[in-house]
Amino acid sequence: MKEKRYMGRELRVLDNLIKRFIDNQMNGVQIDRITGSNGWIIAYLRDHPSGPVYQKDLESEFNITRSTASKVVNLMEEKGLIRRESVPEDARLKKLTLMPKAIALGEEMERNRDIVEAQIVKGFTEDELEQFYSYIERIKKNVSEG
Repeated sequence: MKEKRYMGRELRVLDNLIKRFIDNQMNGVQIDRITGSNGWIIAYLRDHPSGPVYQKDLESEFNITRSTASKVVNLMEEKGLIRRESVPEDARLKKLTLMPKAIALGEEMERNRDIVEAQIVKGFTEDELEQFYSYIERIKKNVSEG
């Protein structure tokens, strides 16, 4: 009898494998150890240089709670990776700015991101990738409705 497969479990296993692959790729890199979420946030801030990015943008982009975002931002600030700056329009808002340490890390991460991405999508056609991304979007919609 064929064993039943569960999408959630398969996605969790895949997530773990990708994290392990990224960690192994980064072992040869001479950068401080940062968490995966720190890396994604640094990349997000690097990818949005034209406008201010606020904590609420991270909450929305990464689908995390306010308290989780606050903890991550506080820790990143303590590590000297980002700085919160007041904006003239609204004293309550604090835009997030990368510090030099994070900028250097981001450059190194970008060089490695291409290697990781090439390995992950190896053997897939453009059509298969588009189909896969449509499946991911459908799963995200299904989970967010639940």
